[in-house]
Amino acid sequence: MVNHRTFWRERVEGGIWGLLVGDALGVPYEFAPPSRVPPDPQIEFDPPVHFVRSHHGVKPGTWSDDGAQALCLATSLLEKDCVEPRDLMDRFGRWFRDGYLAVDRDVFDVGLQTRQAIGRFLSGKPLEECVSSGEWTNGNGSLMRMLPLALWHHGSNQELVQDAFAQSRTTHGHIRSAVCCGLYALWARATLDGDLHPWQAAIERFETMFPPSTPERIEYEKSVHPREPDPRKGSGYVVDCLLSAELACQAGDYEACVKAAVAMGNDTDTTACVAGGIAGIRDGVGAIPQRWMKRLRGKEMVVPILMGLVTRGPRVRP
Repeated sequence: MVNHRTFWRERVEGGIWGLLVGDALGVPYEFAPPSRVPPDPQIEFDPPVHFVRSHHGVKPGTWSDDGAQALCLATSLLEKDCVEPRDLMDRFGRWFRDGYLAVDRDVFDVGLQTRQAIGRFLSGKPLEECVSSGEWTNGNGSLMRMLPLALWHHGSNQELVQDAFAQSRTTHGHIRSAVCCGLYALWARATLDGDLHPWQAAIERFETMFPPSTPERIEYEKSVHPREPDPRKGSGYVVDCLLSAELACQAGDYEACVKAAVAMGNDTDTTACVAGGIAGIRDGVGAIPQRWMKRLRGKEMVVPILMGLVTRGPRVRP
């Protein structure tokens, strides 16, 4: 019989390593259209020799802003025992300015909305004035770092979603980004709980939580619910990123999932990070190929964070 705590720990470790490996796998292919991404067997940390990679000076196996900000969120949660926006922004500022939790302290990829919010924070503006809330600010920057919240959280689904909204609004103020983060948090929790259909479970829980007349449900129905033409193209738009990750998770095991995410092209590191975190939870840390785990750089920064998460133990489910 499998020990429940051991099984849970393998899923938590799978989530953290899964997002970091997915991020690192996608880094060399970022911005490439799908037509230029190599065939599936050649999608590796080292692209084929003829492929003109992005971030040429970044060594293979390096996570980007996605992974670094996810680790910032994890450390803030573990130290503050809550979503504390000022502490979170302070850590983002340390990452942006000093390379905190970045491999080699090299900050080589920063989304526009995140850069602007951190810049305002570092200039001394009040926290509420740092974030923009226009519809054009719906990049995937708050979604890409979300996963540690779901792994850390012991509260109700309602509390989890409200905390997902709060962490999103430190850099992305529009309700659409918050809704995507809330859905992702519920998806990750359902996956961690072993639900056979976690994406559908997340949608059902979100719809129960927010009746049709609420702003969150209206935004979901208007902008997030999958529609034709198919929006899943691996772009940096938060809705596209979430739905592309869900599609990638249908491709098969962990390796198939993150390769499918990269094959979509465009914002390859973030799509693979968001999908890889879910696939890592679903399949467990042992499903992540060892050839990637061995070459992932910066692992020494991750181990104490993981220890903090697993020491909390699984939540008591109602």
